Amino acid sequence: MDNGATKDGGAPEQSHPSLEGMHSTVAVPLPQASFWKQWRAFVGPAILVSVGYMDPGNWGTDLAAGAQFKYGLLWVVALASIMAIFMQLTAARLGVVTGKDLAQACRDWYPRWTRLPNWMFCELAIAACDLAEVLGSAVALNLMFHIPMLWAVIITGLDVLLLLALQGLGMRKLEAIVLLLVATIAACYCIEIFVLPQTHPNFAEMGSALAHPRLNQPGMIYIAIGIIGATVMPHNLYLHSALVQSRKLQKDEASVRNAIRFNTIDSVVALSIAFCVNAAIVVLAAMVFYGKTSVSVAGGSAITFSPDSDWIRIAYLTLAPLLGTAAASALFVIALLASGQSSTITGTLAGQVVMEGFMHWRMKPWLRRVITRAMAITPAVLVIGIRGDSSVNDLLTLSQVVLALQLPFAMFPLLHFTSSDSKMGKWKLGWFLLLAGWASAFIITGMDVCGLPESLKSAWRIIVGG
Repeated sequence: MDNGATKDGGAPEQSHPSLEGMHSTVAVPLPQASFWKQWRAFVGPAILVSVGYMDPGNWGTDLAAGAQFKYGLLWVVALASIMAIFMQLTAARLGVVTGKDLAQACRDWYPRWTRLPNWMFCELAIAACDLAEVLGSAVALNLMFHIPMLWAVIITGLDVLLLLALQGLGMRKLEAIVLLLVATIAACYCIEIFVLPQTHPNFAEMGSALAHPRLNQPGMIYIAIGIIGATVMPHNLYLHSALVQSRKLQKDEASVRNAIRFNTIDSVVALSIAFCVNAAIVVLAAMVFYGKTSVSVAGGSAITFSPDSDWIRIAYLTLAPLLGTAAASALFVIALLASGQSSTITGTLAGQVVMEGFMHWRMKPWLRRVITRAMAITPAVLVIGIRGDSSVNDLLTLSQVVLALQLPFAMFPLLHFTSSDSKMGKWKLGWFLLLAGWASAFIITGMDVCGLPESLKSAWRIIVGG
């Protein structure tokens, strides 16, 4: 159903609810209520979104960045995080003001012929993201229980049962469980960076790297694009614009202003935590691996480092001997498993949003999850079956590059709608978010174009095993 009608100063009427079972299920207090009472009601959607910024795809790119370039790409992590905040604020505003998620807005306000290709691009991005989650969880299972990697990938398909159980608990309990997983990741890295004496970073050197951005070494731009793809995630823009509608929002001016304000706070806090986690991963890799060519592990064997190394596996195997404590490796793999499982929840929710929004196809969550996970498991099984475990890090990095290349197809429609008087009325983007949002979109697109030749070359090498 195409519906471009507007009411209340330009807010288009909603054609059907996003995530119907969760829509308007969380009550919010009146705008006159205390700050903390309102904050407790609105906090949550950005936490669910933020787990996508700490998924195993980030681990692969961040570990590679720190190991190969020390703090040289820390500025990319910071820039990507700032751009992510701008884009997520914009997505939340679209959902609050219009009552539509980004997929619904694209369906209702763009020509009919754009629906299918837009939906297919989104599905490709979600499959790429899910591939990273499959690999991350599988690596964690492989390292903890010594399950062969191929079987570990297949076992991750069973997490559909976990998701079904969690979705039945309701929105607030789902947010609380994801918050616990995020807290687990953050706590593990706080201990790694601030408690273990061997990994205390040089903050002056980190500050210098942040203040002097550069891409002057071979391979830097490919990893930089991977970091951006792992940080500013296209399906999260669709998801966030739907999740904010889980709150029982009113359309009067004071309520809309309040919802925008508290979703802004929620987004800034949650994504700042995600930045700290990503920065910690880069710092850990820089402190432990940078400048080394190999390290000895248990049994006297040596692991040699190279740009093509599987840094996630190397980190687990070498943290204990390098830092002198088995807790380092244990914390690492626990955080990795938590990141994979938390991200799989939001990936499925995003898949529901884009399928229902673009195509108006309704599907039971378990069936949606099976299809999404099968799309991710199939290439992983094929590549790992043919090339072996050494391909895992390549697949992780490639998945993030796919995400980066898909980003413009989500960012430009989002900015187009939220910059429009007819779509947003008085709630359209102000000058700061307008400039920041469009600048972010053009920077990301420019980096995509500049890195496309190297990205395609690397993708072909990964696919054919050259």
